[in-house]
Amino acid sequence: MLDDARSLTLSDAEFRMFADLIRRRCGLHFDEDTRFLVEKRLARRLVEADVGSFASYLYQLRHGADAEAEFSALIDLLTTNETYFFRERAQLSALVHEIIPEMLARQSGPKRPVSIWSAGCSSGEEPFSIVMMALEARLVPGVDFRIYASDISKAVLAKARRGIYREASFRETDPSMRMHYFAEKDGLVRISDEVKRHVDFVHMNLLDPSKTNLLGTMDVILCRNVIIYFDLETKKQVMATFHDKLRPGGYLLLGHAESLINVTSDFELKHLSRDLVYRRPVPGEEKEDAWQALARVGIAEAEADGSELP
Repeated sequence: MLDDARSLTLSDAEFRMFADLIRRRCGLHFDEDTRFLVEKRLARRLVEADVGSFASYLYQLRHGADAEAEFSALIDLLTTNETYFFRERAQLSALVHEIIPEMLARQSGPKRPVSIWSAGCSSGEEPFSIVMMALEARLVPGVDFRIYASDISKAVLAKARRGIYREASFRETDPSMRMHYFAEKDGLVRISDEVKRHVDFVHMNLLDPSKTNLLGTMDVILCRNVIIYFDLETKKQVMATFHDKLRPGGYLLLGHAESLINVTSDFELKHLSRDLVYRRPVPGEEKEDAWQALARVGIAEAEADGSELP
């Protein structure tokens, strides 16, 4: 089987057609730098599915009776879902200790839980981390917050629902948290039902309005280390969806390496105690100047480190 896969070669035209189909269907952007990876993984799938050529497989993805299921299998092969518990912990701490209390305090009328969407949740480490940190902060699931988590890969969602992890997922996990919320057996680590039952997982393509429309209005959206794989057009489309799904005053948390510069001006930068996040502006409220927010982060970090300010 391995030799069969190695003998398959993707032509320039075929690569462009596959890359265009994937970009249009789910927003993932593959260029010449990733061509070898695409060819290798497509070839593996051709052998597994017993398809004779790249052209035949492309036809199957477009017109086959099981095209949707096959496209899902392809995306599982092409996406790399490397994550771990408590990744970018400071941002998660800001969510639990600043954003959720603020959103609860702003409510008028009957209290409702703060709705949180983990978009691109991979194998579940991010939403489960939020639940654990919230429990430690004495927040009550279903009362103070509710978490929805989505991913385009059915394979990683199945792993998230199982809640079983290997050692690589725990590189930033405190021993006390691991002891409290996990159980170990036969070299694998299972998350407790106390955590798992508070996350609702759903298969979702962020470019498919028929799926995103199923979610109600959100108070917070986390989409961290996802849009780096999108081209500019797709980033704009996804940000328009997030803007539509967020309540005015709702927060958008991206990865620290991600920015909305040249993507959209629909969000404002919001300065929290030790982090910068994006926020959907509230009509009538004065928007915070981005440079002032950045300056205040620098001041806060300098004060915390005991450094002299310039």
